[in-house]
Amino acid sequence: MAGRIIPKYATGLDVSKEMVKLASANHPEHKFVQQDICTWETEEKFDFIFAWDSIFHLPLAMQKPVITKLCKLLAKDGILIYTFGNAEGEHTDQWRNDIFYYSSIGINENIQILINNGLSILHLELDQYPEKHVYTIATKP
Repeated sequence: MAGRIIPKYATGLDVSKEMVKLASANHPEHKFVQQDICTWETEEKFDFIFAWDSIFHLPLAMQKPVITKLCKLLAKDGILIYTFGNAEGEHTDQWRNDIFYYSSIGINENIQILINNGLSILHLELDQYPEKHVYTIATKP
């Protein structure tokens, strides 16, 4: 990665119109897109993709397609960091007196998708033990 030019802007994606509006107001130098990652299409490739505590809210049926999409959006030598759960299936939990939905295909399926898409795993960690919260760092060589 020596000699690479690091862009001075970021592209943010969120399904919430209000979150995009807030982000745009606070960071006008960056590009924010109000779209659903499940249906969003772009020809752009990204050097760095960061999806922390976001895609686990997707329906279970969208886990594999979205993780595959993230792999395909990554540029050569790019880095992907994202979080997921190691509790396979569909789940609900309570947080701040609200019930929320989440889903996961677990560690093995996530890693298999990354490998099948040509990524190399640099790091994997259950970072909130005993919770089943996992993050991984992978690169596209």
